[in-house]
Amino acid sequence: MRLLFFGDIFGAPGRTALQEHLGDWITRYHPDMVLANGENAAHGRGLTASIVQELYDAGIEGMTTGNHVWDNKEIFRFIDTDERLLRPANLPPEVPGTGLRFFQVNGEILAVINLMGRALMPPVDDPFRVADRLVEEARQRTETIFVDFHAETTSEKAALGWYLDGRVSAVVGTHTHVQTADARLLHHGTCFISDVGMCGPYDSCIGMRTDGVIQRFRTGLPVRFEVEEEGPVQLSAVFIETGEHPSIRALHEVYNDQ
Repeated sequence: MRLLFFGDIFGAPGRTALQEHLGDWITRYHPDMVLANGENAAHGRGLTASIVQELYDAGIEGMTTGNHVWDNKEIFRFIDTDERLLRPANLPPEVPGTGLRFFQVNGEILAVINLMGRALMPPVDDPFRVADRLVEEARQRTETIFVDFHAETTSEKAALGWYLDGRVSAVVGTHTHVQTADARLLHHGTCFISDVGMCGPYDSCIGMRTDGVIQRFRTGLPVRFEVEEEGPVQLSAVFIETGEHPSIRALHEVYNDQ
């Protein structure tokens, strides 16, 4: 199975870049399934129903999230009924949504698991124990299992990759918005990268205008961050092939046509 997964979609610039260029990527890589992390798609924070549909219309077929999943309260109205949308599985069990979904892909079944890290992140359940449970559940139906681990530190993401090596097809990190250079095949065949990167403003501080972020760091004063709406945009992704000869490629393109 060929999977194309895009890193965190950030605001209108990220959405527009996907709308304009995803068709070219699909022509180039011929994926069987296109996935993305969409937790920052609504002005950098959360999702709305119209934006989710906009991304589906652009060609995204399944979407994971992370710590900003609840930033737009509108999501409570549709997360339980949208069968293509996930939230981190290790959030409290009382919250709506699910962190494991199954997709039919060309006669095969793909399991997608969404988890969130604990290091320097809001309190959540142990992602390793939750992963054990969900991987066991998923393997009752398929051996093709994709994990989006939304976490802050590369060490925690690498640890989960090695922990699940041989039990899942891929563990990819999201959240830090900077693509790492460690895409690799682990010893027992699991594809891994610490962070896929993001889809959004290129000349920015992980998506936000640089002036406000610099002011916050220099003064410590509260500053309202704004999405950088001008300048070039980037698309960051990974292309994964599962099966007998698994592989992972990190992909990154910058466009100056916004």
